[in-house]
Order: sequence, then C-alpha cells, then structure tokens
Amino acid sequence: MLANKARAKQAVDKRTLFSVISASSVGTLIEWYDFYIFGSLAAILSSQFFPKDNPTAALLSTLATFAAGFIVRPFGALVFGRLGDLVGRKYTFLVTLVLMGGSTFAIGLIPGYATIGFWAPLLVLVLRLVQGLALGGEYGGAATYVAEYAPEGRRGFYTSFIQTTATLGLFVSLGVILLTRQALGVDTFAEWGWRVPFLLSILLVAVSIVIRMRMAESPLFSKLKTEGKISKNPLAESFGKKQNLKMVLLALFGATAGQGVIWYTGQFYALSFIQKACNIEFVQSNIIVAVALLAATPFFVIFGGLSDRIGRKSIMLAGMLLGVLTYRPIYDKMYSLADVSQKQEFGDARTIDSKLVKQPNGDLLTTTTTTHFYIDGTLLKETQKSTKAIGSAKQLPSEVSKAVLLTTNDLIIMMLLIFVQVLYVTMVYGPIAAFLVELFPTRIRYTSMSLPYHIGNGVFGGLTPFIATALVATATKANETAPGSVAKPYLEGLWYPILVAGVCFVIGLLYLNNRAYSRADD
Repeated sequence: MLANKARAKQAVDKRTLFSVISASSVGTLIEWYDFYIFGSLAAILSSQFFPKDNPTAALLSTLATFAAGFIVRPFGALVFGRLGDLVGRKYTFLVTLVLMGGSTFAIGLIPGYATIGFWAPLLVLVLRLVQGLALGGEYGGAATYVAEYAPEGRRGFYTSFIQTTATLGLFVSLGVILLTRQALGVDTFAEWGWRVPFLLSILLVAVSIVIRMRMAESPLFSKLKTEGKISKNPLAESFGKKQNLKMVLLALFGATAGQGVIWYTGQFYALSFIQKACNIEFVQSNIIVAVALLAATPFFVIFGGLSDRIGRKSIMLAGMLLGVLTYRPIYDKMYSLADVSQKQEFGDARTIDSKLVKQPNGDLLTTTTTTHFYIDGTLLKETQKSTKAIGSAKQLPSEVSKAVLLTTNDLIIMMLLIFVQVLYVTMVYGPIAAFLVELFPTRIRYTSMSLPYHIGNGVFGGLTPFIATALVATATKANETAPGSVAKPYLEGLWYPILVAGVCFVIGLLYLNNRAYSRADD
C-alpha cells in the first residue's frame, strides 16, 4: 500500500514537473524567436533601416544594432534578477515576456529609412535595447524556476529542456521567415513581407501569457518567503560578498564566456558566413541551418542528462576545445564547397534574363540575372539591378548580388558541417543551466546566475557576428590594398571565438569542479 502511494506521488510529481517545464519552455522559446528574427533578417533589415549607398556599412550597422540588444542583457539580469529574488520567479519572467513581445511587434511597424530617415534606425535601436533588457531577465527566471522544481541529482536533465528553446526559437524563426518568403515571393518579402514574422509574434506571446498566468510560484522560493528568509538586498549579497563574487567571476570566465562564443559561432555566425562569405542562396542557406538545428537539438537533453552522471565541467570544456581546434578547417571546407572560382564552368552555357520595370516615382529599374552552370552541377546566379532616373541620362549605381545553389551532395556536406558546430553548442549549453543554478543559494540565485550568464552570452557571445564580420571586412580590405597580405581572409573572423573559448577552457580546466556544486537551498 505504501509503495503504491509512493509510486502515485512520484507520477504526480513528474507530471507537475513536466507541466512546469512546458510552461516555462513555451514562453522562453517565443522570446528567443522574437530575439532571433532580427538576426536572421539582418541582410534585409540593413537595406530597410540604413542608407543603401554602402551595403557593407549598412550590414555592420544592423549587426551592431543586433549586438546592442545583447550588450544590455546584463543590465536586464540585474534589474529583473533582483526583482525575481525579491518578488518571485513567476511574475518577473511574465513581465519580461510582455516587454519582449511588445518590442518585437513594434519593430514590424516602424517605417523604413526612405520614409523617416535616421528615426528608423534610432527607433529600432531603442526597441532592441528593450528586447535585450527583457531577455536579460527571462532566461534566469525560467532556468531557476525549473531547477527549483527538479529533484537534486537530475537538474542537468530537466533544465536541459529549457536549453533547447534557444535553438528551437531560432529554428521556428527560420521556418516562419521561409514560409512567409515563399508565400509572398522574393520581391514582396524584401519590400514589406519581412514585417510579417515580427507582427506574428504578438499572437504567440498572447498564448504564452495565458499559459504562464496559470503557473504557481517556485516551491523553494515559496518556502523561503513563508519562512521570511528572502534576501533584502540581492545585489549586495550577490556581488558584495567576496565568496559569492568569486563564484560569479568563475562562472563567467570559466564557463559562460566560452559557451557564449561557441553558441553564436555555431548558429548565428555560421548562417551569416554561408550567406555572405559563401553567397549560398537565401532559401538553401536557411534550410541548411534549419535541418542542422533540428537534428542536433536532442543532444541538449542528452548532454544535460549525462552531466548529472559525469559532471558538468568535462562536457562543457570538451565542446569549447573542439571549437578551438576545428573551427578553421570546418569553415575552410564550407567556403570551398561554394567557391565557384575553383569549379569548372560548363563551357559558355549560361542564361540571361532581363526585366525592365517602371518604379512608382517614374524611375526605370532594370534587373538582369545571369545564371552560370558548372560541371559538378553547381549554379551561380548573378543579379544586377540598375536604375535610371526619369528625365535624366544619369545612371544610378548598380546593385550586384550573387546566389550559389549547391548540388545535393554538397548541400548534405554543408548540413553536416553545421550540425557538427551545433553539436559543440549542445555540449557547452546543455549543462550550463544546472551548473549555474547549483553555484548559488536560492535566496540570491536569480540575481547571481543571471549576470554571468548574460555577460557571457550577451557581451562575449552576442558580439561574435559583429566582431567576426568586422575582422573579415578588415582582412579583405587589407588584401585589396596589398594583394595576398592575408591568406584566406574569410577565416579571420574565427580568431575571436577561438581566443575567447581558448582562454575560458584554460580557466575552467584549472578552477572548475567537475562534480555538481551542491549549494544548500537556504
């Protein structure tokens, strides 16, 4: 009889736990979706919100705006972490969800640069900052909430479900973008269809708010509140006490900084690289990343569960080391798959399609697409758009774009190369929530864990696409000035994640404990 009751209680507890995970994950997934559609549409947004006369500068400005959302995440961690330790986990990350969803929806409404000038990038920047502040409070709340429901010794497994939401959010954002683009057409999507993924987010957020309103407060926090042990000043306790500050710094420089650059290199920079450096066609490039993400996502749970048995340190550091050792050969192979200069063109076989369209302002737009065929089956489409101002003989500067379509074999190889990078991501990211939760006591956990996580991911990781792209641009310019001065300039951007992950690996190897830090839930 007692055994039956115990089994029934365990089943109820497990149902409750998975209900908590589902409620937390849905909201977190939506917030990541909101955050990532901006990065996924960086190339299009650069032409919408910045002057078109310098495409490289416009893209860098867009990436800088994207990065700004990451840079303010530590401030969001301080604001909402403190609120979460004072008021509670549930209501704090309900507020962050509303702020994130509202900002994303608003970005979809902002007129372009051609309509309101510099107000466009300024408004986008403000909304990105609000997004960053909101996300700074979201993750710590969700991870803490799930961890405080999970049984000790199983936190790595249960919190790893939260870890999947960041990748799934990116996957969903890519899916919505592709479906919208296919439904509206390339030109319509570039003109105004890009707004649809932003506007749709308000519906997803509304559903998540309803789900989260039904959630109960974390049992460990409720116990502290009942006993009157809630921290009166979480910031002072977290960062004013030497021992706890030491744990915060160790978490940052021994784990989250390296984890952050591996995360953003394997997912965001990989997408940017195959689109910009490799010139892979838009739809094909997004399919490559989406398939790799979907295939690798279960490994978050696998490595999270494994960390409960063998410890967090060895898995996380292995992911960092693999990135340091293999990024350059992986990206070199990715580039070679799409490098048509190393492929033999199929004789003089090519097609030329030209269209002349009169613009609303009377200008004449000529679009000429030349398709090159290669013996291995690769296609290269070069599109040139030139505008002739009405009533003038002056020809405005032409816009030239390239799109490489890979063969089926090369497409599969590219997917595998991205998959390997995302596998590194699952190794460093799967165990990180449990690792951070177990470093700090309940009374200041939300505040203490949020700051190193968001500095590591928001600053070190979030800057990866911008810094890497800037390093490549600098190397490319140096080669233009002195040809051959930089060998393989397209690989120069990788030095940033390699350096950060390498330093973090050494510090983690020397100072991290491989077993779980079991802090009393006082």
